[in-house]
Amino acid sequence: MRVDYDSLSGTIAALTDGETDPIALMATVACEVHQSDDRFDWTGFYRVVAPELLKIGPYQGGHGCLTIPFARGVCGAAARTGAVQLVPDVEAFADHIACASTTRSELVLPVRDGSGGLIGVFDIDSNLPDAFTEQDARALTAILDRVFAQVAVD
Repeated sequence: MRVDYDSLSGTIAALTDGETDPIALMATVACEVHQSDDRFDWTGFYRVVAPELLKIGPYQGGHGCLTIPFARGVCGAAARTGAVQLVPDVEAFADHIACASTTRSELVLPVRDGSGGLIGVFDIDSNLPDAFTEQDARALTAILDRVFAQVAVD
């Protein structure tokens, strides 16, 4: 099954309308995205909890790494650079952190609050090589931008 981004976007918008709690939003997005496509084996968030440090947030799938410094791995690169990381082969990515030995490709998107501040990254892992496309990155970025624009800065 391949994701229908129009349908997914509508479902997530309806479920998250008016919600401002970032953890509730993360849990809902992770669940809906994870179940939308067979390519998605691990789907979840790493939250910015301290300078240069990510900690596991809501996710679907097997266990994830508990903490990831900005200086390491695909998630760290997305947090450090603020850029989407589309990795067709995790073995070819310098300093990849293998939270699951079955992961072959990865897509990580920065997550920003309503004022543009980085609050985390959204990580999708696949057991298939080259599983993700630019279309996936664009569609998921649009969903994340819309959902997390509701989150106010403390």
